[in-house]
Amino acid sequence: MILLIDDNPGVAHAIQVAFDCAEHRVDHATDPEHAYSMLATRHYDAIILDLNFAAGRTNGDEGLACLSRILRDAPAAAVVVITAHSGVRIAVAAMQLGAADFVIKPWRNADLVARVEKAIGRPERTMPLSQPTGPSPSGTARLIGNSAPLSRAREVIQRIASTRANLLITGPSGSGRSLTAQAFHEASGRSSMQIIDVRDTTAWDRLADGTGTLVLRHVDALDAVEQGRLLDRIPHDARLAGIARASAALGPRMYDRLASVEITMPPLSGRGEDALLLAQHFARLAAERHGRPQMSFTPNARALILEARWGDEVRGLARAIDRAVLLGDGVEIDAPALAPKIAEQIVSTPVVHEAPLDLSLSGSERVMIETALKHHGYNVTHASNALGVSRAALYRRMARYGL
Repeated sequence: MILLIDDNPGVAHAIQVAFDCAEHRVDHATDPEHAYSMLATRHYDAIILDLNFAAGRTNGDEGLACLSRILRDAPAAAVVVITAHSGVRIAVAAMQLGAADFVIKPWRNADLVARVEKAIGRPERTMPLSQPTGPSPSGTARLIGNSAPLSRAREVIQRIASTRANLLITGPSGSGRSLTAQAFHEASGRSSMQIIDVRDTTAWDRLADGTGTLVLRHVDALDAVEQGRLLDRIPHDARLAGIARASAALGPRMYDRLASVEITMPPLSGRGEDALLLAQHFARLAAERHGRPQMSFTPNARALILEARWGDEVRGLARAIDRAVLLGDGVEIDAPALAPKIAEQIVSTPVVHEAPLDLSLSGSERVMIETALKHHGYNVTHASNALGVSRAALYRRMARYGL
């Protein structure tokens, strides 16, 4: 199975037909964020990546950033990049980052298929893009989001994965602590992972196997005596990932054993526009699971997703979207379908701008927003860049004007 990342539907159709004739299935992601969502749910033998997405841009920055992110999560990924005839320099940069090969536009389909098949079979590719070793809602350990806390978490994991360091993961329940532990394990290359709820003392017998990664959940639920007993049962050379709400409840011995490094996962409200990326990811998963059409979000729903405080954090948002997709009968999810009791409050609350409004939008803000959205094919990221505002600010303005 192959993943194509390209924002041009015509190009995508042509490539899908070419690979279908060669008996390869191709899934299509329209932009990097869509691709990260798809990579979080299934393994792909190869990835075909266009290096330019934003209209008029030819510097390849978006594609190279996407390539770096993919290879950071899966260093052995077989990525073939596509660039324009004038983009040989960019293609060389992609190869230096770790791309398996590149093709220049316009390409011959037979050549593209041959290069991708060669990339799939290259001998140095010794591991799949994802190698699930334990239970996970998505099946692979890819942390979705671009916020600073998630970027720091990814960086820490990559820095310590190949060492013998242990990891303490703190934060509220539902914030992605278990997924972070699994990402830590998968990056380490260890063969097995045991997830143990240490509140159940009968599960402590599984601690004897110290060859893989031991993920210890709820260590902060044990008192000092129980923590000491637990430590005495853990093999001295075991690789550990501890999960707790906060490190303050851990005794000195337990903290020293677990926290070679500590990562704190923030609540969803502290991750900014990650909430929208997660919402789109959960909507796609729910549509596949329930056999429903792919659904988008209205501006009011986007505003709600950004502003609401979701009970049980990311899990709570996932449940709300799953329910909305399951019960929906259209192609869009509106705010009341997500949280009927609070939607009206959130959407009708006057927007308080964190900074003075950009003067380029004054006087004819709605007209300019409509024009930018139409010009960029209703791609909110591209429109917000053109208007000089953040995506969150643009979503709030779209909700205000009913766009």
